[in-house]
Formats: sequence, C-alpha cells, structure tokens
Amino acid sequence: MARTTDGDGTPVPRRLLAAATRLFAERGYDRTSVQEIVEAAGVTKGALYHYFGSKEDLLQEVYARVLRLQQERLDAFADAEGPVADRLRAAAADVVVTTIENLDDAAIFFRSMHHLSPEKHQNVRTERRRYHERFRALVEEGQRTGVFSTATPADLVVDYHFGSVHHLSTWYRPDGPLTPQQVADHLADLMLRALRP
Repeated sequence: MARTTDGDGTPVPRRLLAAATRLFAERGYDRTSVQEIVEAAGVTKGALYHYFGSKEDLLQEVYARVLRLQQERLDAFADAEGPVADRLRAAAADVVVTTIENLDDAAIFFRSMHHLSPEKHQNVRTERRRYHERFRALVEEGQRTGVFSTATPADLVVDYHFGSVHHLSTWYRPDGPLTPQQVADHLADLMLRALRP
C-alpha cells in the first residue's frame, strides 16, 4: 500500500505534483520521464500510479488544481454582496494574481496541452468554459443594469482580459518592476475602463 505522506508529513500526491511541475517547467512534459518524477519526489512508481494513472494525469492535474482554486475564488466574488463593478474588478485582479502565483503551472499547461488525450483535453476545456461563463455573467450583469457600457459585447471583453492573463507566463518575471498585485490592478483597471459607460 502506498504511503499517504513522506517522512516530513507532506502528502505523496502533493510531492508528486511539485516534482512534476518543476521538471515539466525545466525540461518540458515530453522530455520528462516517470522515473525522473518519482526520483525527484522521493517515492516509488507504485506510489505515482496509486494516485495518478499516468504521467498524462499529472499534467492534467497541474492545471486543474489552479483552475479549481480560481473557480472557487471567482464563485466567492460573484456571490458576494456589493456593487457589480467592485465584484468584477476583484475577480479580474484575482485571476491575474493566482496565475502569476502559479506561473509554472500555467506555462506548462499552455505549452503541453496538446499532449492530453481528446477526452482529457475536452474535460479541461469544459472547466475553463465554466469559469469564463461565470466571469462573463458578471460583465453581463453590469451591462444589463446600466453600470457598464454595452458598446463592446461581454464575450469580447472577457476574451480580451483572459488573452492578457494567458500570456503572463511569456513575459512576467518575479524580479521585474511590477509586483503580481500591481500587474493585477493595472489589467483589472484596463478592463473596467473599457466597460465604462
């Protein structure tokens, strides 16, 4: 039976994901072997296959865990009390910060998504669509109530913002001039300016 934790109490699945994320970021998904992952995690292949059916499952989980976090946080912003502009701005900034905080995960996924089977690829696309639809609903709420301009369709506003988010891994550097929160504030403000009536 596979151990659920290692000697210092870190759950084995978390160790495997951390090792896989680091190796996929450094070497690429296709150039990283299962053996290298288990050695880096300090576990056996049996432990990996106990928690993840394959290396591909690890790749899917690298991105899925970030998406789950972002969905949970978006749902909290969307369901909160308060003006829709404040809720949308908070959600728009949060997706930037959480993406930067998980930059390797995002970069790995966009570089390696084509390695997923059609079924896994579709599952991820479905979850991403769910996130985008909830985000778009905030824009539409503001447009419907007259808080935001309807000059630009909600879909286009959302796609523009997420295009910026998806490109963060190509240019953002932790030692650069802007903190994650500063980048988030600038991008969220840009989106809200585009929606100004």
